[in-house]
This record gives sequence, structure tokens and C-alpha cells, in this order.
Amino acid sequence: MEIKIFKFGGASVNHAEGVRNVGRILKLYDGQPMVVILSAMGKTTNALEQVLQHFMEKDPVALVEFYEKVRDYHFQIMAELFPSPVHPVYGAVTSLFDQLRGYIRRGHLYLKSSPGYSFEYDQIVGYGELISTAIVHHYLMDAGIPSKLFDVRELIRTDSTYQDAKVDWKVSERAIVKTIQSYFQRKEGTGCVALTQGFLGSDRAGNTTTLGREGSDFTAAVFAYALKSREVTIWKDVPGVMNADPKWKKDAVTLPSLSYREAIELTYYGASVIHPKTIKPLENAGITLKVKSFVNPQSEGTTIEDLSAWTIGTPIIIRKLNQVLISLSPHDFSFIAEENLSEIFRLLTECRVRVNVMQNSAISFSFCVDQDPWKLPPLLERLREHYTTRYNEGVDLCTIRHYDADTIREITSGRKVLLEQKSRNTLQVVMK
Repeated sequence: MEIKIFKFGGASVNHAEGVRNVGRILKLYDGQPMVVILSAMGKTTNALEQVLQHFMEKDPVALVEFYEKVRDYHFQIMAELFPSPVHPVYGAVTSLFDQLRGYIRRGHLYLKSSPGYSFEYDQIVGYGELISTAIVHHYLMDAGIPSKLFDVRELIRTDSTYQDAKVDWKVSERAIVKTIQSYFQRKEGTGCVALTQGFLGSDRAGNTTTLGREGSDFTAAVFAYALKSREVTIWKDVPGVMNADPKWKKDAVTLPSLSYREAIELTYYGASVIHPKTIKPLENAGITLKVKSFVNPQSEGTTIEDLSAWTIGTPIIIRKLNQVLISLSPHDFSFIAEENLSEIFRLLTECRVRVNVMQNSAISFSFCVDQDPWKLPPLLERLREHYTTRYNEGVDLCTIRHYDADTIREITSGRKVLLEQKSRNTLQVVMK
């Protein structure tokens, strides 16, 4: 029995018509068993991060304001989808918002310890997926698409690395097979939708964990691997994987196919169309990944699979904005030696800061990281103990795969290049 794995991102359900469109797409596959992985609606994750910020800052006025904005946004969508005020969806979603409100009201005073920002992130921001799946589940049932809602936290078990949890593959695979495969094997499961949340898991203590920002793609890969599916489809608001973000490069083109290796390279350098962890489990199991448009579901999109003879005919450009370029020199003017690099990377690991590009000379080490208001200040404080530390904020990191002279000129024209690194297939430049 082939089980289709679909993942829909937040842009696909950012308003009522988007939810209806998901229903129309699923009807194209009527009669086939489907696992549907769903992200939070629209920009809900960003909004809940604002709730979290004010929760951590203990600012109750702003906290309530942003909480109400998130609540009103979802209730507006529900009002368009479910005109009856007594529809059961209202009770289900109200219950979730009450749980969230109860958690943020209790705050740190009632916690046994102070687990910190990353723990609180997962407990608060994870509600976005729980709320979106509750709404879509009720809509699918009303639209005549049999749907059963599963809590992914009961299926994907992780460690306790909050905000970037590591999946326990053996435990998760057993739980998914036992729960999802048996659901479809029962008569009432044939042709139904198993709907669940992306991004989330749980640790051994039962706390909610998250798999990394935009981690719903990875959730789909975990399900596909466990259920031995032949194909995963990620539905996006773009025609497929493109050679640049069409929002800033108007002549961007869709890449009809990619090899697993190229896709891994692109996600490593920050291509946002696919989560970085997604490709490897699919490659290991020989599972094809398709990236398709939910606006035009009949189009071919991009196919990612094992292509030993694959070649690229156009440069691929990846931009990471809001970066910080940090440069370190030892206080005693000594060389940057192996022990210095070991110490620097230990601090980066302890502060959970990922390096996007790095370069060293005899007496300095420079690296570019995401601007993170919670992780970066403690890192800089610890680095200053041993190194003269300088940094540039608000810089851009641009990566060009399969670069050529014309593309380099186009990207760097009129910009001040602060760091440049070039290999056989990849150019990275940090620019002001």
C-alpha cells in the first residue's frame, strides 16, 4: 500500500481561501491514503516569537497584545470557513488558546527550574501547528474529505535539544508505523487523510520540542522514511525550486530537476525552499522529493532524486539577510592556531550559534552568523574574554553555486565586499 506524503507550508493556509485550496488539491488524489503534514498558518510562527519575546521580557501588556493578535487572526479565518458559531471547531481552537494563555500566565514562577529561551520557545511557538491542524481537520471533514487528526508529539520522539531537536529514529519509526500504517490498513482508513503537525516532536519527559525553524519539511521526510513511501511532495507558493528568490530576482527560473547532492548543498547554504535536514533521509531510502506549486498543482515543479549524470545550466543564488560578520584576534597578537580554533568552536557550540561562512588569516578569524538577539550577546561576551572582537551588523551573505562572471558582477555591483570565499563550484561573499 503506497501512502502519499504531502507537506503544506504556512503560505498555503494563510487565509480561508488557502484552506479551501488545500481541500481541492487533496481531492485530486481522492481514494488514495495520504499523510498531510501542516505548518502554522501564514506568519503565525513569527507572531508567536513576538509573544515569546514579551514573555521572556516579562512585559504583560505587550504579551497580551500579541497573544490577542494571534488569536484574532485565526478566529477571522474560522469565521469565513465555519459560519455557524456553534461549530465544534470553535471549542477545539479555544481550548488550545486557553492552554497557551495558561502557560504564559504561569510563567517561570511555577516551573521547577529555569530552562531558558530555547525550552520556552518550543512550548509557546509550537502552538501554531496545533491550532492550524485543528482548523484544517474540521474543514476537511466538512468538505467531505475523511480526516483523522494525529498529535505528532506522540509519533516523533526526540532528545531535549530545544529549538533543534534530534530525532530518535528507531522509536519514532515504530510509533509512526504502529499508528499511521495501522490506521490506513483498517477499512475505515482507506482513502482517508492522516493529518498531523510539522515542526514538532516531544522528548522523554513529554515536553514539546521543535526540529528547527521551517522544520515541517523534515517532518515529512521522517514520515516518508518510516512508512517506506516512494515520494514526498512539498507544496509551495513558488513553481518549484528556483535558481533565485523571485521576490528580488524577477528573471528567476524553475529548475526542473536536482540531484540529492545539489539539493543538500543548496539547503546547507541557506536555500529556504527546503529544510536542510530533509534530503538525507530521503536519499538514504531512495525516496523522490517533489516541490510543487499549490497555486498551479497540475504543473510539474521540481523533482529531486538520484541523478548521477545531472548537470546545471544556470547559476543558483542564495541570499541570507540580517547577518553579523565577526572578526577575532588574540589579545596577545599571537597567531590563530589550532587551539584557538578549537576554543572558538567550543564557544559557538555551547552558545548554539551556527557559522554560515568563515575565513582565517595568521592573526584573525572571521565568521558570519545569523543575527539572533538571544544567542549572539552571550557569545560575544565570552569571546571578548580572550579575543579582540569586532563585528559588522546588517550585512548580507550571498552564495552563488555554479557561478560565472556575469552573475558575480550582478550580485556585487555597487556593494562593499567584506569577505569573499571561492571554491570550484561555490562563491560566497559577505557584503555591506
